Amino acid sequence: MTGRTRKFGKGAALAATLSCALSIAALPARAGAAPARVVSINLCTDQLAMLIADKGQLLSVSAIARDPHSSAMTREASAFPVNHGQAEEIFLLKPDLVLAGTYTARATVGLLRGLDIRVEQFVPDTSFEDVKASIRRMGTLLGREARAEELSRRIDAELERTSRLPRSGKLAALYYANSYTSGAGTLAHAVIEAAGLENLAARLGIRGTASIPLEALVMAMPDVVVAGDRDYEPPALAQENFSHPAFRALIEHSGEVAMPVRNTVCGGPFTLAAVRMLRAAAGQDHVRR
Repeated sequence: MTGRTRKFGKGAALAATLSCALSIAALPARAGAAPARVVSINLCTDQLAMLIADKGQLLSVSAIARDPHSSAMTREASAFPVNHGQAEEIFLLKPDLVLAGTYTARATVGLLRGLDIRVEQFVPDTSFEDVKASIRRMGTLLGREARAEELSRRIDAELERTSRLPRSGKLAALYYANSYTSGAGTLAHAVIEAAGLENLAARLGIRGTASIPLEALVMAMPDVVVAGDRDYEPPALAQENFSHPAFRALIEHSGEVAMPVRNTVCGGPFTLAAVRMLRAAAGQDHVRR
């Protein structure tokens, strides 16, 4: 038998073993019953599940949920075992529901579904309406509708209060590592709008995430530059744009506010903290009119 044949034989044996174990060990959930063994393998579903799940209902979250650069709920995540999105480790947890994103762990999702494990995928949020819809959907999936409605009402209440405040109309430029920015159709854009500011990227016709030349940023002369995380370990070529003399001169002229990426990479009540940050920055003395 060749090495190639042995490799395929091992894979087939693993699949057969998993399938057999599933048929013996998995207990079918009662129709309409809330899932009792939930595993999340995506950062955004991690956070929604931690916010909404009943005690003991959520078994594991993804390892990235403990990453302070990406997660807004690292303290809460420390209370859960983590997974790395591998089908074998998820299967051994015997979940009756797996929560995933549409762009992550596709091979894992396919294998788990092939083993008749229920997987529900969530699309990225691009607006506060999306955030509330995701919260409500998570509440329905977990049988925790009341908790989900409570969170949705909290978001609505703060957004309503914010909408009654005067809009500064100041021009804000999101400027991240590698000169990336977020335009229309992103959650970061929705945050800028809710904070009463105008997004430079949207003014320039950018949709989604794209790079913006430093020259375009400087020529636009935004009222405030909104930066992301800058605490990468050196040497970090991704942050060379922040040390350019033209950028430093712009910051001296316009002002800068740090808005951690973890507040906008996923949607939740913590996203409102980003709105508050930007609204406060718009009123600071160092931000010109």
